[in-house]
Amino acid sequence: MKIFRDNIKFSLETRQLWWFTATSRTRARFARTALGSFWLGFSNLLSIATLGIVYGTVFAVSDFKSYLIYLGIGLVVWNSICSSISSAPTLFINNRSNIQNLKLKPIFYVVEEWAFQIQTFFQSFVLVFVVLIFFDKSLFYNLIVASWIPFLNLFIFLFWLPLIIALVSLRFSDFAQLVPIVLQLIFLISPILYRKENLGDLNWITNINFFYILIDSLRHSLITSSVNINCQLLILSINIFGLSCSLIALHFQTKKIPFLV
Repeated sequence: MKIFRDNIKFSLETRQLWWFTATSRTRARFARTALGSFWLGFSNLLSIATLGIVYGTVFAVSDFKSYLIYLGIGLVVWNSICSSISSAPTLFINNRSNIQNLKLKPIFYVVEEWAFQIQTFFQSFVLVFVVLIFFDKSLFYNLIVASWIPFLNLFIFLFWLPLIIALVSLRFSDFAQLVPIVLQLIFLISPILYRKENLGDLNWITNINFFYILIDSLRHSLITSSVNINCQLLILSINIFGLSCSLIALHFQTKKIPFLV
């Protein structure tokens, strides 16, 4: 509990600083573009439209409108997860100079990266969601009524798993090479571009695929406005356990991080 308390206290005390630096990174990313961060949403919309047409034809989708919504929400959430995990192995290495020369706790860089990923997610999600509302106006109501817990679970997950990956990558440099390979494999076996029913006898894979469970629970709440409370509480329990483990691991590695980067 002391580890939790200290990290939360420090994060709250420095919230203006890490939120500002995360926002500055977002602005710098599109500093010389006319549309700025809107490119995040447009790129996702282009991907959704292209993949929707291609895979909608391949899988002979009868209801293209519902498939486009299914694909759009799933792809935006997956891209956020993928981006957070892909950047995790170099999280501390990219901040080497600051870690070695400033007295900020390592948790600062973790929270800053998390804030950056959350900002990126919303900049992409909002534009895609506004377009999808034209296909189904009930999405907005479902967002307000049923999606709070799935969103909370997603955001907690985006904090603790990248942190664990970042800490492991400091110890084992080869681990960073496995991350993109594993992400690609998870994407291929996750019903994001296709329906769960298309897996046939391999349906059981979705029951052990935590990435897909997060995506599907959020997507299902947005599309149908229904939430499996027992499932969400189980996911929340796993997230709290993962968060605890990641913060404990960070606590024991804090003094070693300047020498490992």
